[in-house]
Amino acid sequence: MATVADLAAPGMARKAAFDALDLYDIRGALSDEERMVQDSVARLVDEKVLPVIQKHFEEHTFPRELVPEIAALGLLGSSLSGYGCADMNAVSYGLICQELERGDSGIRSFVSVQSSLCMYPIHAYGSDAQKDRFLPRMATGELIGCFGLTEPHGGSDPGNMKTHAKRRGRDWVLNGAKMWITNAPIADLAIVWAKTEEGIRGFIVEKGMRGFAAPEIERKFSLRASSTGALYLEDVVVPEANVLPGSTIGLKAPLSCLTQARFGITWGVIGAAQACLSQLLDYTQSRILFGRPLAANQAIQIRLAQMARGITCAQLLSLQLARLKDAGRMQPAQVALAKWNNCRMAIDVARDARDMLGGSGISAEYVPIRHALNLESVITYEGTETIHQLTIGRELTGINAF
Repeated sequence: MATVADLAAPGMARKAAFDALDLYDIRGALSDEERMVQDSVARLVDEKVLPVIQKHFEEHTFPRELVPEIAALGLLGSSLSGYGCADMNAVSYGLICQELERGDSGIRSFVSVQSSLCMYPIHAYGSDAQKDRFLPRMATGELIGCFGLTEPHGGSDPGNMKTHAKRRGRDWVLNGAKMWITNAPIADLAIVWAKTEEGIRGFIVEKGMRGFAAPEIERKFSLRASSTGALYLEDVVVPEANVLPGSTIGLKAPLSCLTQARFGITWGVIGAAQACLSQLLDYTQSRILFGRPLAANQAIQIRLAQMARGITCAQLLSLQLARLKDAGRMQPAQVALAKWNNCRMAIDVARDARDMLGGSGISAEYVPIRHALNLESVITYEGTETIHQLTIGRELTGINAF
């Protein structure tokens, strides 16, 4: 399988675009391999994602035709080793997320769920047989996964889980429901977390198992280019061979998966903010009002500068987080701080960019409204802003206020 390292970097136009949004020369702090990853994914986004994503967003469809292109670059399970995975470092995975979300949050969400929430738990907690059976085909995009933790009655309290699994001979019988599950309608398998008599455990539930359904959630106005659904389990018989044997009894395993995914989100939203600022820079320099470009106004420059400040701080935060992750020293509270800060930054940039575009800001011809709508979900899923604030509060005081 080809990887990003096999592809040549894009030309000077791409470099100029990077430089304009990189006031602190983050590119200069990257290795040659990391820059090659970023350049190759940027090319994929420019050539394959951006030409089609507006139409998919408008029509509420996921561009599944892009999956082979994404897989061919080694972007699925990119930070995992073996089983056809690319074994990239954390910085490279972050850059992948950043460039994909520059295209659309739905594309980054697909890769994030496949990699961090589905392939990661099989790699970390699965048996050798499960790894051999699922991971190579997930790396090529032949099998798509989803992650079933959030339930209809509330997502911020996973310990209040209603989905349960009971032993029946050598099998397990699962009953329950999950909600707001990315990839669910197109998934071939679901990593479902359920309560047992011993505690919470992870199960690999496969498409086609009797009693298992994954209908799509319609009429959503965010992440419209992402396939989102529910999981319904009614007396679903799951063999012992599909239980993740390495997952500890409790929430430690599913929360570790969320930590991996949240890490990618901290990078991804930077890409969304960069897309908004990049288009806004072009607009304000070409839009002539009262005999001069919008960019010549002090109020406009101040707002542009504030956007650049937020993006730069987020870049530095995520880069240090990735270095800590690569060193094996990343802590969940550090990820919470970065997701809180960077998601808030990105949604503020998108909203302000939409406002500065005037009437054009509500048109799908411009990217800020699409990114702003998407970020309404991103700032909420895999830990709301309040949850991250309370996580930091607990880290500072030692007192759990949940």
